[in-house]
Amino acid sequence: MADPQRARKMADRIKEVVARRLDKGLRDPRLGFVTITDVRVTGDLQHASVFYTVYGTDEERADSAAALKAATGMLRSEVGKNITARLTPSLEFIADALPETSAHMEDLLVQAQVRDEQVRAASVGAMFAGDADPYKHDEDEDDESDDEQDVARA
Repeated sequence: MADPQRARKMADRIKEVVARRLDKGLRDPRLGFVTITDVRVTGDLQHASVFYTVYGTDEERADSAAALKAATGMLRSEVGKNITARLTPSLEFIADALPETSAHMEDLLVQAQVRDEQVRAASVGAMFAGDADPYKHDEDEDDESDDEQDVARA
């Protein structure tokens, strides 16, 4: 098991190398506008999961996934040349669900805002079921102690 800090450093280095290589371009016309979002390396430094997003349609995403799968060997050799490790980790490209997740979160926030407005509209003119402030205060305790003293005198 390698040091977690070493694994993080290696993941950052792999992310940089793969992103730079993709920026230079692959000779694959299927590859779209790909962004490397994250890399995670296993504790034994033998496997790296490369997360990416593709700007475009579902068809462009599928084509880019196929292009990255085809270029995995070349990208792995590029990583091997640029890292200082005895063994080069295997690469696995995983489409990151970040755009879909953020769109879902935005939808949830809009729904919450609509519900807040509904509750705010329903609360206009509403009255408390009991006292406005049902909690005891120090003044109330003083009043009760006076009442207790009056009862004790009688």
